Amino acid sequence: MTTFADDAGGDGAGQPQTQRSTPAKRIRWATQRVKGQKASQKRMSIFNRRLSRRGADEKKRESGGTDLSDPKAEQEAEVEPEEEQNSSRTVYFNIPLPDSERDEEGRPLHHYARNKIRTAKYTPISFVPKNLYFQFHNVANIYFFLVIILGIFSIFGVQQPGLAAVPLIVILSLTSIKDGIEDWGRTVLDNELNNAPVHRLVDFDNVNISEDKVGWWRQFKKSLTRLIIGAWRKTKSNKKKNGKDYKNRALDQQLDTDDRRASTFSARFEEGGAAEDENGDMELTPVPSPTPGQQRSGDKEYMGDGDMQKMDNDAARSADAVQALEVPRKGNQKTAQFHKRFYGSIINPNLEVAEKARFKRDHWKNVSVGDFVRLYNDEEIPADIVVLSTSDSDGACYVETKNLDGETNLKVRTALHSGRRVKRARDCEAAEFTLETERPHANLYQYSAVIRWNQHDVKHPDAPPKEMAEPVGINNMLLRGCLIRNTEWVLGVVVFTGEETKTMLNSGITPSKRPQISKDLNKNIVYNFTILFIMCLAAALVEGTTWGQGNESLNFFEFGSYGGSPGLNGLISFFAAVILFQNLVPVSLYITLEIIRTSQAFFIYSDTFMYYEKLDYPCTPKSWNISDDLGQIEYIFSDKTGTLTQNVMEFKKCTINGVPYGEAYTEALAGMQKRQGIDTVAEGARARKQIAEDRNTMIDLIRKMHDNPYLCDEDLTFVAPDFIADLNGEKGAEQTLACDRFMLALALCHTVITERTPGDPPRIEFKAQSPDEAALVAAARDVGFTVMGRSNDGIIVNVLGEEREYTVLNTLEFNSTRKRMSAIIRMPDGKIILFCKGADSVIYSRLRRGEQPELRKSTAEHLEMFAREGLRTLCLAQRELSEEEYKVWNAEHDIAASAVQDREDKLDAVSDKIERELILIGGTAIEDRLQDGVPDAIQLLAQAGIKLWVLTGDKVETAINIGFSCNLLDNAMDLIVFSIDDESVDRAEQELDKHLASFGKTGSDEELKAAKTNHEPPAPTHALVIDGDTLKLVLDDRLKQKFLLLCKECRSVLCCRVSPAQKAAVVQMVKHGLDVMTLSIGDGANDVAMIQEAHVGVGIAGEEGRQAVMSSDYAIGQFRFLTRLVLVHGRWSYRRMGETIANFFYKCMVWTFSLFWYQIFTNFDMSYAFDYSYILLYNMVFTSLPVILMGILDQDVSDKVSLAVPQLYRRGIERKEWTQTKFWIYMVDGLYQSVVAYFFTYAVFQPSNFNTESGREINDYKRMGAFIANPVVVIVNVYILLNTYRWDWFMLLITTISFMLIFFWTGVYTSFTSGFTFYGAAAQVYGSLSFWCNMFLTVVMALLPRFTAKAFQKIYMPRDVDIIREQIRQGKFDYLNDVAPDFIDHPAKTIIPDSASGSDIAKPLPHNRQESTAESMRPIYPPSITATATTHNARSNNGSDGTEYTNHRASLDRAFGMPVGGKTDHAPPAPIITTTDEAGAERPSFHRPRPSFDRFRSSMDRTRPSFEASTDFTSAAYLQRVESRNSAQEASPVTPGGGSKMRDITDDLRK
Repeated sequence: MTTFADDAGGDGAGQPQTQRSTPAKRIRWATQRVKGQKASQKRMSIFNRRLSRRGADEKKRESGGTDLSDPKAEQEAEVEPEEEQNSSRTVYFNIPLPDSERDEEGRPLHHYARNKIRTAKYTPISFVPKNLYFQFHNVANIYFFLVIILGIFSIFGVQQPGLAAVPLIVILSLTSIKDGIEDWGRTVLDNELNNAPVHRLVDFDNVNISEDKVGWWRQFKKSLTRLIIGAWRKTKSNKKKNGKDYKNRALDQQLDTDDRRASTFSARFEEGGAAEDENGDMELTPVPSPTPGQQRSGDKEYMGDGDMQKMDNDAARSADAVQALEVPRKGNQKTAQFHKRFYGSIINPNLEVAEKARFKRDHWKNVSVGDFVRLYNDEEIPADIVVLSTSDSDGACYVETKNLDGETNLKVRTALHSGRRVKRARDCEAAEFTLETERPHANLYQYSAVIRWNQHDVKHPDAPPKEMAEPVGINNMLLRGCLIRNTEWVLGVVVFTGEETKTMLNSGITPSKRPQISKDLNKNIVYNFTILFIMCLAAALVEGTTWGQGNESLNFFEFGSYGGSPGLNGLISFFAAVILFQNLVPVSLYITLEIIRTSQAFFIYSDTFMYYEKLDYPCTPKSWNISDDLGQIEYIFSDKTGTLTQNVMEFKKCTINGVPYGEAYTEALAGMQKRQGIDTVAEGARARKQIAEDRNTMIDLIRKMHDNPYLCDEDLTFVAPDFIADLNGEKGAEQTLACDRFMLALALCHTVITERTPGDPPRIEFKAQSPDEAALVAAARDVGFTVMGRSNDGIIVNVLGEEREYTVLNTLEFNSTRKRMSAIIRMPDGKIILFCKGADSVIYSRLRRGEQPELRKSTAEHLEMFAREGLRTLCLAQRELSEEEYKVWNAEHDIAASAVQDREDKLDAVSDKIERELILIGGTAIEDRLQDGVPDAIQLLAQAGIKLWVLTGDKVETAINIGFSCNLLDNAMDLIVFSIDDESVDRAEQELDKHLASFGKTGSDEELKAAKTNHEPPAPTHALVIDGDTLKLVLDDRLKQKFLLLCKECRSVLCCRVSPAQKAAVVQMVKHGLDVMTLSIGDGANDVAMIQEAHVGVGIAGEEGRQAVMSSDYAIGQFRFLTRLVLVHGRWSYRRMGETIANFFYKCMVWTFSLFWYQIFTNFDMSYAFDYSYILLYNMVFTSLPVILMGILDQDVSDKVSLAVPQLYRRGIERKEWTQTKFWIYMVDGLYQSVVAYFFTYAVFQPSNFNTESGREINDYKRMGAFIANPVVVIVNVYILLNTYRWDWFMLLITTISFMLIFFWTGVYTSFTSGFTFYGAAAQVYGSLSFWCNMFLTVVMALLPRFTAKAFQKIYMPRDVDIIREQIRQGKFDYLNDVAPDFIDHPAKTIIPDSASGSDIAKPLPHNRQESTAESMRPIYPPSITATATTHNARSNNGSDGTEYTNHRASLDRAFGMPVGGKTDHAPPAPIITTTDEAGAERPSFHRPRPSFDRFRSSMDRTRPSFEASTDFTSAAYLQRVESRNSAQEASPVTPGGGSKMRDITDDLRK
């Protein structure tokens, strides 16, 4: 116990009080807590937190208030350098703006961004002009528009210019409607967000903003917007029962509803809602106002003077505070004088306020910089806000950042010490301070500011105020888009709004994506323009020359010319030719492509095999025009957490005092067995059955030992009956004590939040910033060590039915640099124990030298086994501290925690001093479960030739484990772990050169050029792992090319600890560096940048927010659906689109050049060879349906075959379905067929004329045009049918109808006199035998080359798909008829591209299954030779730490006995060993073997040496190399290369 002598003035002066001291030390605040007189009445809940959170990458932190009149304080609170000050801004609160901050008219100089945001591209006013502007970026649309303009002038011979404009109008209208629908969704979301409710302080003078003057233009826009929205609401009012839609009710209810399970805390929050009047005013808040005689316990801000002594700052530093912390001994209490640090308050007690201000519910869009806002539980944060006070007495509040980083784990944010008394509206009026803040930037994890105020002395009003300041860090800030959780209310001030908030700065501009084929199409349009120009130029030259020569027939039959001169006549002919040959650049092509892409998007949406029933979510296309890009993807960039994994952590195994516990059948194990040819179905069923039996046994043992009311049987993940037996004392007191201390360490060393659900007994769950931490505490709960919550000074733990309170003295939190966290606990017996948990290598390097050699070795082996199973491992250790040792260290810690400059470095240095000389307790292993089907999906994508990179924020070891679990990595790969510690670009270049040299490369431009053309997947021999800090170095322009070429040689690439901007940078590097198609997939807001950067962005509509979905092009429910989206729909769409465009250019070529050949015989006078109705209907009616159906419905193989033979996708990666060569082949084919179509007819009419039965001739130009046009239509439709793979009844019917339409139209149209000179032509032409003979010969001769070429290609040079289609006909894929498409996970054998056909090329591989035998009885085949008694495998991991521990005895033989059908000559059964404890009692729990542990122990020969050589992998050899390094008294410095000059103590450990 500690005595605090309170010598301050006031009622409590001179009356020393003896109280129990349970101080809690924050990592940021040197806070020495003093209880008030009613401290015993403080509630024991999760809200009295002792620590604020420090993120992994946070560098700026907050600290206590500083008196600037103190020289030391001035030195610590030194402001930024001058150049940094120039980039800062100052926000004033209840302080008039100085003249330097005003303009000549007295208005503020700074104009801050409005909080109203708009992510939509269009407004009601700008939609038409802006959309047309974007559409006329298409050169073809400009061309069509100019042709229409030319047609208006009759001089160019257009008969119906209005009708000619219809196709372009249809195109622009359809595209505008599609764009409008897409953008309307964004507009609705914007309006919901901008009109969301927030409680803002009104009737308060915010000096930072001037009166918003709304100009006439803005008034017009607002009026128009209100008109449109009003009309929209009115149309929907009939569908609403209450006549209101969401926007009308936005001020009457919360923006978001939370359907989470209710807890006791959330229920209390709902009861304590905001007290508002009918106008939404918030003057009477639910915060009780302390009055004289009424004092809230826990509100230290309102304590009497007798409870807190204000100290001068020269004596206020914690290092100078007198402290004596003694262990209580038999009621004998020693006392220590304790002074609470005075942090000051921004409230000016001498300021008279009008008390008119009140909190009123308002819209988000009205929030401005400098406003006070009050937020309530479950409300979304409208802007970037600095927290002044919260409902928690410690100033803590909890936020959920899933909209920001995709994680549902709660983060802790703390209020400023100087602002914690600001709780009511009148307090806001009395608060006088300035906030000097940095400029807005996009870094989510950094923020730096200083709050300054004048501190007034209440007892001496006349005394001059003291200038005080308090640093503000990211942990004092709430970011826009996050949610308040488990906190009744938060009060803060707005510093950034709208586009200046960190969320918006990270969101970027919504890109406008265009499909790759459309970009390539521009080249072909240019080629066609060139051809068109040549044709028109030829027409102009011939026509002008003919007029200039004279003595031609036209001089006798033409009555003058339009131009009057040969040159002008030629010019007129040029533009007339542009109109006549306009179909060479077909306007209907763009209509067709829009129809096809829209239909493809509909079919993707309707695919029930991509429907996620759990969320009721189908695959939803957000962008309708890039479906063909899905068929060309070569690189996929994926997030890990929530994308590949479920982000559900389960505690599976542990090692305590050298004894491993726990059973698990992990994905990594299944993947390894599958690669070895083991029947994973049977083996998995066997293992799961064993685990289920052990689970029931363990639950029975738990209930017998202690009927744990907080254990939910279905939630138990740690299956280890032998652990319960050992905890119950079956192996002796030593192991029992070790198990007890291990679980107690898990229950005490953490920062989780306890949440209770009402019930009998109540259900206890844990919220933590890291799901790993929650899993550790949950495992302790399940075995009887339940964290009940936090008291004012510690943690309450129910230990096997006995509630104990442990005082938390300090918490040293985890960050990416330390890779560990510690908690200093005062135990009930008075001892001070430091519990530390962290990365294996970090803990081992801090162990006490010379102790526990055997335990260290066995624990290292166990951790290595766990890591190979794909589990995430941690180490636990402890250290007992003496009172004097702790007192000295705590004084240093207080000084570091109160520092303003370099606080983090000082805290890390102080923490490092105490976290040494540790005693090892054990290790843990947690599984981050993969989503269903992820390994099979990745394997399928790899077989398709797609390279998958993982970009994650997790640590390197975790990424490696998941890589093995999901088939990204395997044991045959050399793992390149690329990490540069000294942040040297030169060092990074040296490492790159070294690794490139191993592949025989130098990183030259020639190698990059070759890499762009090489689309073959790399050999599965190498994988690259790189961390975020190193990635920043290699993304430098000087190293980017070398890094890219190194990655090109690796089968898998894992980028760890990367920021959202780095993810986008990696995607951009690959996209532009290799000129390949990319796809990014993620589920959180931190994935938005890379989703928008890639050609195709896919968002997973998981349970952690929909930010990624909103920014994506396609949204799916699970990662496994990506295979069907890409390999089926993507491949289909790309192949269909490539064939459709080629056929479209072909048919336009045939038609246009048929007209061109006619002009040769008319001196290019631009007369029409056909009736004008033919010209209008050719592309729109006669030939439109077959090519559209080809683009929508054509299938070369079914969806099942596409998944069974993923190698078919490689043709898309190589972009062979649409190439310039293919374009010119089809163009030449069209040219040839136009020659046949025209000159066959010319040959009929040239020698003689045919007469009808009436004696009339049919040799006029329109009837001759019918001879040409009818065969052309038949040829084109049959040609499209020849290029179509799927000939079903529907396709044949549509093709027949299409070419019959020209006969029908000709018959109907020529039956009326409206046809003018074409009247009666149908009967005359179709009644002529010459027409039918000409048609037959023309069709046959036109199609014969194409038919011959296709037959030759399919017989002698078959493509992959031709071979597969032949095998489908042979019935080799009939087995797929009984398999659902989403269960195809055994692809067919890889085929040889463009090889000769073979009957067995694509025959499905038989599953190489072995008899289901015990794993210990199976032979082991290492990469080279197996280590035996007389041989040693140089590449084996056995003996990697010098232990040669291969002589272990597997325990599976005790469980499963003899192998099925096997002989026993060489493997006699092992005897069943019964273990007894000291008392001689049998241990039935040890009769059960540990299958998964021994299974992996037996398979260590399978892993390549480079894998365990990585310092980021849990290797027994590495752990023993680094152990006790940081606990040594004298240690040599670490070399830049990462190696240590310290003596290896492995030999010592063997002794």
